[in-house]
Amino acid sequence: MPPPTISPIDGPSDSFLASSKRKSTGAAASDHKRAKLTDPFDREAARMSKVLGTQSRPAFQPNHGAKKLIIRNLRTASRAAELEKYYDNSRKELVDALHTIFKQKPPRQPLEKLYRGVEDICRHGEGDDLHDMLRRECQSYLTGPVYKSVTEECASSKINALKCLLKYWGIWNGQLRTIRSIFSFLDRSYLLGSRGLEQINDMGITLFRGMAYKPPTVSNSSAVMRSIGGILELIEYDRRGDSRFDATLLRDSISMLHIINSYNDSFEGRFLKSSSAYFKDFAEEQSTASLKSYIAACETLLSREDHRCNTYNFDSTTKRQLLNEAHSTLIDNYSEKLLDSGSIGRIIDENAVDPMKALYDLLRLSNLQQRLKGPWEEYIKGAGSEIVNDTVRGDEMVVRLLEFRRALDVMVRDAFNKNDEFHHGLRQAFDSFINDKKVLSSWKTGTSKVGEMIAKYIDMLLRGGLKTLPKSLMSDVKDRVDAEKSGQASTGDEDAELDRQLDQALELFRFIEGKDVFEAFYKQDLARRLLMGRSASADAERSMLAKLKSECGSNFTHNLEQMFKDQQIGRDEMASYKAWREGTGRDKSSLDLAVNILSAAAWPTYPDTQITLPDEVASQLEQFDAYYVNKYTGRRLTWKHSLAHCVVKARFNKAPKELLVSAYQAVVLTLFNQVDDQPDGFLAYQQIAECSGLSGPDLDRTLQSLACGKVRVLTKHPKGRDVKPTDTFTVNKAFADPKYRVKINQIQLKETKEENQETHKKVAQDRQFETQAAIVRIMKSRKTLTHANLVAEVINQTKKRGAVDTSEIKKNIEKLIEKEYLERDGNSYSYLA
Repeated sequence: MPPPTISPIDGPSDSFLASSKRKSTGAAASDHKRAKLTDPFDREAARMSKVLGTQSRPAFQPNHGAKKLIIRNLRTASRAAELEKYYDNSRKELVDALHTIFKQKPPRQPLEKLYRGVEDICRHGEGDDLHDMLRRECQSYLTGPVYKSVTEECASSKINALKCLLKYWGIWNGQLRTIRSIFSFLDRSYLLGSRGLEQINDMGITLFRGMAYKPPTVSNSSAVMRSIGGILELIEYDRRGDSRFDATLLRDSISMLHIINSYNDSFEGRFLKSSSAYFKDFAEEQSTASLKSYIAACETLLSREDHRCNTYNFDSTTKRQLLNEAHSTLIDNYSEKLLDSGSIGRIIDENAVDPMKALYDLLRLSNLQQRLKGPWEEYIKGAGSEIVNDTVRGDEMVVRLLEFRRALDVMVRDAFNKNDEFHHGLRQAFDSFINDKKVLSSWKTGTSKVGEMIAKYIDMLLRGGLKTLPKSLMSDVKDRVDAEKSGQASTGDEDAELDRQLDQALELFRFIEGKDVFEAFYKQDLARRLLMGRSASADAERSMLAKLKSECGSNFTHNLEQMFKDQQIGRDEMASYKAWREGTGRDKSSLDLAVNILSAAAWPTYPDTQITLPDEVASQLEQFDAYYVNKYTGRRLTWKHSLAHCVVKARFNKAPKELLVSAYQAVVLTLFNQVDDQPDGFLAYQQIAECSGLSGPDLDRTLQSLACGKVRVLTKHPKGRDVKPTDTFTVNKAFADPKYRVKINQIQLKETKEENQETHKKVAQDRQFETQAAIVRIMKSRKTLTHANLVAEVINQTKKRGAVDTSEIKKNIEKLIEKEYLERDGNSYSYLA
């Protein structure tokens, strides 16, 4: 039997192999005869089965041995024509399907059959031609009916042009999806390996873009350019708050521009140009308003512009350029308005943190925030100078300064994001106005008035605690959070809050150049607190002393520490004295004596006053004096009656009372025991003066506190607020008070104006001595110095205690020359040993 002959045929080889495998058995051949063969590939497979003889016997015969297989070309004219006809029909069906899709109708042929036709044509090697055909049909459709519809419908307004173009873009996207599903094999298999041909989606976008940019025939611009005009109108509607704004239309339009690659080329430039014009008009319109209104308007505009770019998918580069243009127009071009000192001052005056934060953020966008430091410091200096030079409200100076500082600290914290530059500027401004020479001329003290008032403020805190503070100075929630983060005690605790308030006062103290004034007044107030038992907290007293020692050194607090030691020594001495009295059998008096022994060098100086004490009190003092002098040879006690206080028992008609009074008040009250049994029971002013030993202002203030104050245990005749030498006084038998122990205001313990001036003079005098001592020390070590160098050295050595004018230094140099400590040699000085 001759070997079978196989000739190659044209057509898809994988279909051939698949068919020949299916028909390799007799059963398959029989089924093939009965099947209705419509597919050309199936018919070809059946014919080849007959040629190979696979219908009569199997191709593999193991018992007959190897067979020689010869393959020759098989040429059948009918087969080639049949295949060509099949491919022609497939192309026509595809074209027909495209036309149907373009009419927005479903194709007449099943999509699977159309897909198979595309695959067969591609496998036949005609993929390029198929791609060209598809491109021609799509281009013809877009540049024909679609372009005509677009130009006709877009001829009215720009918004309608945008809607029209977006509508046909949506239609084309739907049609393109159907086309891509039919030509999927061409798109995902054939075109992937072809470098010169676009994929179907890219081709569809390119063709639509070409149609949109096609030169107009009727309108003044292409469809896409008119549509971009519509987008700009939509954005303008949004900026003006116009109800015609359509958010969905804007979002879809921007997405379309991104896809057809028209965003950067056609839209971005026009958008930025129109935005620049809008910003200029907006700034010009808002610039006539107040700074606060301008800041709020700019903040709102920038927020809306940023939100629009993010919400409607604007490109990031567009957003950056847009905001940069806005910053340049609204901030850079109007920086003079934004940095106007007067306007900024009004915002700070109102404690308007939010507008100030908005201003800071605006300036930071253009990197101009550091220029805000100038108006910031200028305002602080001006407002601070008004406070420290206000002689009418001098008692409120420190509270006002702390409230001012508190408001500024909050501004730095919440508005300036804790910027160290602004905090440093705040400190510089405070240092400037606190040590300004104008303060000295306003108060006419010659030394720092601020130092005096800070000392009195701390005295108020240590006497009265937090109840004396205004609410504006108390810590807020953020302060407490910051304290907890830094590991400090919570400011919600009373002791911790008091400690924080002392720290705030010390912040002001650090700015003072004349710390000797503070020391002098602080020593006086501390003495009163210790001697009168007025301290609200012993722990707070010790804490404050530790703070001063840490701040100024041990030399500054040496005398203050000695005052605390004297208090303890005094307690020990009184315990020893009482033990001595008990041991000697002298403890028979009903008078409970307590004596404070003060070191003359450590404590403030007090005037010596001679008063007539009751016999029992005078006897007790004589006993203690004798005991102390006998115990400490060479020591001498000087009694300071102006600092003494006591408790006096008094009988009134309604109930007996215990009166807490000063020694002066007690002496005056006990005088009325002598006239208690007389019918009229009055004492004249002169009688009181002669019997008490008091006179002048001391007597006037004492009588005024007893007869004209809030607690009136004496009655003045005639009635009035001022005490005169012609007045008479009687005991107020009708006196009543809900408390058994009544404290009477001790007016003589308050500082008088004369005492205040005397303290300032003493500080100025001490400062002169310190200056002269510094000059001598410097010249002793340097031997010879020029005038300028000597003045500089003196200022450097004395600045911690208090600033000295160069004129004062020159006067002290002259005094030392007169005392022959120095010798002038031209412009230089020499030390004389």
